[in-house]
Amino acid sequence: MGETGDDLRDLDDGLLVARAAEGDEDAFAVLVQRHSGPLLALAYHMLGNLPDAEEAVQDALISAWRRFPEFRGDASFRTWMYRIVTNRCLNVRRGRAPSVSLDAVSEPAAHDAGGEPARAAESAAAAAALTQALRDLRPAQRACWVLRELHGLSYEEIAHVVGESEQTVRGRLFRARRTLMKEMASWR
Repeated sequence: MGETGDDLRDLDDGLLVARAAEGDEDAFAVLVQRHSGPLLALAYHMLGNLPDAEEAVQDALISAWRRFPEFRGDASFRTWMYRIVTNRCLNVRRGRAPSVSLDAVSEPAAHDAGGEPARAAESAAAAAALTQALRDLRPAQRACWVLRELHGLSYEEIAHVVGESEQTVRGRLFRARRTLMKEMASWR
């Protein structure tokens, strides 16, 4: 008798990947459920809108299902999926006009302004300025920054995701941070 979905949820990613590579759709479904939230957040931060992000993640998951026999386990499933999603997002960004409208990511205020409209407006304006500054980064820099600052990946993991050396990742992060600091200087 096979395991139930609840039993599969208790397995670690390595076992689920092995089972999915053998064609176990239930194991793949658990992996999708476990990782789709962070993958969608990554795609959203790279593309700036939910429909494109959802499509990129869906395409990445379909690609992963088809490419499981190629998965060697050199990296974790999470890192492998981040690479597929990142590449998909970079392809989407290359294929569309640079003037694509990106709505500001609504971020909850770090501190309740307590009814202070001026402070709330200033926080919203600062968030919009940061969103614009991120939008203006080169796609490769933006990918590295999002993976590091929003998803907490290590330099080694980011290097694997973007297919570059750790030194290249560090350089891209340095340039991205420098650009963001310059763009956000008036908000300090």
